[in-house]
Amino acid sequence: MILRLPFAIRSALPSPSLPLHRRPIRSPPASALSSLPPRPRQEIPLFLRPLAHSAARSDLDAFRRWAKSLALTAAPGIAAAADGGPDADHLIRELSWLVQDATSEPEVGDEVRLRVGLEELYRLWRERIEKRRPFQYLVGCEHWRDLVLVVREGVLIPRPETELLVDMVAEVEGFQEGLWADMGTGSGAIAVGIGRLLGVRGKVFATDLSPDAVEVARFNVERYGLKDKVEIREGPWFEPLQDVKGKLAGLVSNPPYIPSSHISGLQAEVGWHEPRLALDGGKDGTDYLLHLCEGSASALKPGGFFAFETNGDKQSEFIADFISTMWGNFFENVETVLDFAGIKRFVTGVRR
Repeated sequence: MILRLPFAIRSALPSPSLPLHRRPIRSPPASALSSLPPRPRQEIPLFLRPLAHSAARSDLDAFRRWAKSLALTAAPGIAAAADGGPDADHLIRELSWLVQDATSEPEVGDEVRLRVGLEELYRLWRERIEKRRPFQYLVGCEHWRDLVLVVREGVLIPRPETELLVDMVAEVEGFQEGLWADMGTGSGAIAVGIGRLLGVRGKVFATDLSPDAVEVARFNVERYGLKDKVEIREGPWFEPLQDVKGKLAGLVSNPPYIPSSHISGLQAEVGWHEPRLALDGGKDGTDYLLHLCEGSASALKPGGFFAFETNGDKQSEFIADFISTMWGNFFENVETVLDFAGIKRFVTGVRR
C-alpha cells in the first residue's frame, strides 16, 4: 500500500496543499446558508488561459529567485505552526508547478510567453505564502486520478483518498449500466470519475446545495464531454432526486464530517479558505452521514450499493455500527474500508 499523504491534520482530513505527486496535464440550517461568503467571480483556470502575455527570461528568472527566497524565509515558521503547514521542499515544488502552468512549453529564446503577467505571478505567490491560500486555488485546478479538475474558492478541493470511491464503484457487478448518485458533489470529481466508466445506459446524478459547486461541477462535466452521463442537480442531498427514488444502483458521498469544534484547528489552507459548508459535520461530525444512512434506505433499489467517506477510524466504526444496528433490516454486508494511509476512511454496504 502506497502512502501518498505526508501527514494528517488534527481531524484526519488531509490537506489539499500537500500532495506528494502531481500528474500531467439532511439540509443544513438556514443559518449555515446565510453565513456563506459572497460568491467569487468566475475565473478561467491558469492552465486554460491563452498565452497572452510575455516577459524577458531574465525577469522570469528574477521572479523565481524572489519567490524561492520568500518561501525559504517563511517555511520554518509555517512548518512549525500548530496547524502543521507545508515545508520548504513542498513550497519549492509548488513554485515549479506555478511557473509550469503559467508558461509555454518549452521555454525558448530570451522572451517567454505567459498566461498571466509577471505582476500577477508575484501577487499569487504572496497570497500563497502570506495568506496560506491553497495552491489549487492559485492555479484553479487539482490533479485527481487521471483528471485535471477545475476548482476555485467556495468549492472543496478533492483529496487523493476520495479517489477510492470511484474504484469501489468500478468493483460493483453491472455498475456500468446503473443509475448512480454522488451526494454533495463539490467540484464533481467523483461524478466525473464514475461517469467516464459508465456504459450506454449508465448515469450519475450529482447533487449539491452550493451554487458555486454546481457551477464548477457543470464546468468539469462539460470539459470532459460527459453531459449525457452526468447530470448536476442543485439542492440539498436527496431533495433533487425524488424522480429516481428507489431506482438507484448505487450512492456515494464525501459529505461534511469534521466536528464543528475541530474546524478552528484545521490547517490554515483548509480552515481559512475552504468552504465551511463542505467541512462542518455538526457537533460530532456525523449530522450528514446519519442523514445519508436514513435517505439511502429509500433511495437505493434492492441490491443497491453505498459508500460514504468519513473522518476516519472511530467515526467510520460508529457509522458502520449505527447502520448495522438501526438499519439492519435494510442493509447488509456493512463494513469499513481503509484509505491509502491505512485509516478506516469509508463505510460501504448493500441494500437488502
